[in-house]
Amino acid sequence: MPEPVSDDVARNRWLTIQAVRFSGIAMVLAGILIVRQVIDAPPAIGWLLLVPGLAAAFLAPTLLAKRWRSPVE
Repeated sequence: MPEPVSDDVARNRWLTIQAVRFSGIAMVLAGILIVRQVIDAPPAIGWLLLVPGLAAAFLAPTLLAKRWRSPVE
């Protein structure tokens, strides 16, 4: 059975999850601004930012949390 991780490792993992979540939100916002033509770029680029941004904001933190979950005692 694996040993529980130290507080430093747990904090760094939490910060990583939050960074992934916030970068996904930033991608979604940039994609929306491009699709709405607030930022001058082709709308296809906006859609290409929107889809992975949603995945990064919603799916990636859940997958990382499951991977790094503490072992059941």
